[in-house]
Amino acid sequence: MKSKTALHHAANRHRAEASARLVVRGMALNLVLATVKFAGGILGGTYALIADGVESLLDVFSSALVWAGFRVAARPPDLNHPYGHGKAEPVAAMAVGLIVFGAALWIGVHAVQEILNPHPAPHWATLPLLAGIVAVKTWFSRRVAQVGEAEGSTGLGAEAWHHYADALTSAAAFIGIAVAVSCGPGYEAADDWAALLACGVIVFNGVAIFNRALGDVMDTAVPLAFEHEVRAVAAAVTGVYALDKCRVRKSGLSHLVDIHVVVEPLLTVREGHVIAHAVKDALLHSPLRITDVAVHIEPAEAEHRG
Repeated sequence: MKSKTALHHAANRHRAEASARLVVRGMALNLVLATVKFAGGILGGTYALIADGVESLLDVFSSALVWAGFRVAARPPDLNHPYGHGKAEPVAAMAVGLIVFGAALWIGVHAVQEILNPHPAPHWATLPLLAGIVAVKTWFSRRVAQVGEAEGSTGLGAEAWHHYADALTSAAAFIGIAVAVSCGPGYEAADDWAALLACGVIVFNGVAIFNRALGDVMDTAVPLAFEHEVRAVAAAVTGVYALDKCRVRKSGLSHLVDIHVVVEPLLTVREGHVIAHAVKDALLHSPLRITDVAVHIEPAEAEHRG
C-alpha cells in the first residue's frame, strides 16, 4: 500500500499533468492564430497585425517552457530532490516573464520604425478579424486564469497573463486600424501608435508575472490567511496544547509545512509521536494541497520559558 505522502504526491502529479494538457491546447490555439494574423497582416497591409502574429509565435515558445515546467514538476521526489520538483513550475513562469519583456521590446522597436516610415493605411477587413481574435484570446485567458487560481499555479497564472497580453495587443491594433480607416490620410500610423501603447501594458504584465514567480522560487511567505488555515487544522488535533512556529512554503502546485506543536510535558515519547502523526495526517487530508509535513514536538513548559 502506498504511503499517504506518496498518494498526495500522486495527486499533485495528476494536477500538473492536467495543467500541462491545458497549456498544450493553448499552444495549438496560438499556432492557428499566428497563421491567421500573418495572413491578415500581409493581405491587409498592417504591421500591427503582423507584430501580433509574431507575439503569438512567441506565445507558443513560452507555452512550451510552461509545459516543460509542469512535466518536470509532476515528477515525484527522488534522492537529489527530496522535496520534489515543484520549483520547476515557477522557474518556467520566470522564463515566460522574460519572454514577455522581449516581445514588448521587439514590438515597440518595430512600431517606432513603422511610425517613422510612412505607409498606406490598413484595410478595413482586418477589423472583424481582429475582433474575433480578441474575443477568442480573452475567453481562453480567463479559462486558464480560472484553472490557475483553482490549482494555485504560478505557471498557469503566467500563461493566462500572456494570453491576455496577446488579446490586449490585438485590441490595440483594432483601435488603431479603426482610427486609421475612419480618419483617412494622416492617420495611417494609428495602428503603430496603438501597438506602441500596448507595449506598456505588456511590460506591466511581465513585471507581475516575473515577481510572482520569483516569490515562489525564493520561498516567500504564503498569505497569512493560508497560514491561519494550516494552524487551525493542526490546533484541532486532540492532544495539541498550543502551536509555536509554523512555516509554509509553496512548491509548484502544492505546499510544504514545517510546524512546531506544543504538547503536555509529561507525555511519553510514544504519545508525542502519535500526536505528531495525527497532526501530519490532518494536514495531508485537509483541502489545503499539502504534500509533506514536518512536525516538531515541544513540551508546554518550553514555550513558557521561551
